[in-house]
Amino acid sequence: MRYGKKPEQAAKPNVAKYRLSKLAEEDLLVIAEYGDEHFGIAQSDRYRDQLKQRFSVLAKQPYLYPTVDDIRKGYRRSVCGVHSIYYRIDVQGVEITRVLGRQDLKKNL
Repeated sequence: MRYGKKPEQAAKPNVAKYRLSKLAEEDLLVIAEYGDEHFGIAQSDRYRDQLKQRFSVLAKQPYLYPTVDDIRKGYRRSVCGVHSIYYRIDVQGVEITRVLGRQDLKKNL
């Protein structure tokens, strides 16, 4: 091979991961059901893809978004579309704890 690295010499990509809490998984199901019913399946799928892309950004750059200690100690928030993604950083990486719209924060966090 004249240019570049051989495949076995190429650095493995640093793929950061995130995990979803059970409540965040439930939030995504509610978002999917609502979106499918009110906006159609294609638009609903695009919106959820947008959320998942943001999850990946959070995993790669967890300190990009501000803390919301006034809401819940140790949590951060990223607004994506009409939803707020609440997450925390721990030894395992990023945990997406909730994906909330206009729900009562005190009740849901």
